[in-house]
Amino acid sequence: MRRSLIPASLLLLTGLPAASQVRTDPQGAIRPLAAEAPVGRPLPLHVGGRVVDGKSYRRQWPGTYWEGAFRGPAVDLGIGPGAVSLRIAIDGGAPASLVRPGPGLYRLTAQGAGEHRIRVEVVSESQAGPTEFRGLFAPGGTTPLPAPRPRVRQIEFIGDSHTVGYGNTSTTRQCSQDAIWETTNTSLGPAGVTAAGYDADYQINAISGRGIVRNYGGFAAPTLPEAYPFALFNSKIAASSPGWNPQIVVIALGTNDFTTPLKAGERWPDRDALHRDFEDRYVAFVHDLRRKYPKAYFVLWATDLADGEIAVEVGKVTDRLRNEGERRISFVPVKGLSFRGCGSHPNTGDDRAIAAAIAQAVDAVPGVWGR
Repeated sequence: MRRSLIPASLLLLTGLPAASQVRTDPQGAIRPLAAEAPVGRPLPLHVGGRVVDGKSYRRQWPGTYWEGAFRGPAVDLGIGPGAVSLRIAIDGGAPASLVRPGPGLYRLTAQGAGEHRIRVEVVSESQAGPTEFRGLFAPGGTTPLPAPRPRVRQIEFIGDSHTVGYGNTSTTRQCSQDAIWETTNTSLGPAGVTAAGYDADYQINAISGRGIVRNYGGFAAPTLPEAYPFALFNSKIAASSPGWNPQIVVIALGTNDFTTPLKAGERWPDRDALHRDFEDRYVAFVHDLRRKYPKAYFVLWATDLADGEIAVEVGKVTDRLRNEGERRISFVPVKGLSFRGCGSHPNTGDDRAIAAAIAQAVDAVPGVWGR
């Protein structure tokens, strides 16, 4: 029996909470400033993930993060429009939460007036529309320092809700839209956990509900390969990430192609036709990625959902790629997950198991981090 995931109607709305509110951390380390508060000197930033970089950073793909450094007792965040959930950590400490903040400046206090490093990361999904981050700023008494250097290791993650970390901190499978918002934490998903284990910079190019050729339940929207070339989901601005050349590319797609039955009016007459189309498009997508990243190592992983149909199909894709000469590739089937997150998605325990399986495949490849 195929396990049903979250309904497509909810997947389409992910990133649009029912009610707007601001929640800051209980210790009061973050506080909103008055509208007339002066904007300090900008901190140079190291940026992770896809952004449209202008006077501010517009972004929509999950897992975006910004890192900066400063000397002094405080730093200000500039937040623009868009519903977003942020986690902010200074000097690697426990992250504070800033959830659904309205546009404006927010001040963070640091422990002492010495040198500090700050990381701001998006943990929510933003399918409903882009969000805007206006930067980090040094108020009076604080001095901007050079941006942290990019990490030597880079990993790109491509996928769907399993890669996003959709509802992964939930303690129940039954979730309202607000509960999905509150319990999605991309930094604790398989991508965030894997990257942290390698101290790697990362991009998370994933959208819940999307597949290789078919989205969940057959709903109409660009598939992941169709959306992938663009910086935002409006398919208007080409993605551009100077200096991005990952040694590892991790792909997890197929869940949404196969976990629901075909409906009347879809273009595949039967499951075999869907399989052929899936395999052809997935192989072509990996070839496209190989041209983009000629030295990368690919890891394709799949769960045992849909009575194993997903894993079988991804295994066939991997075999075809190998038969066509692709050598820098592994297939990782992941079994035994609890799927106790929202809508029977992986929870954080499952995410750690997925990350461990990915790491086992990566660690088995000699010299995988070399250029």
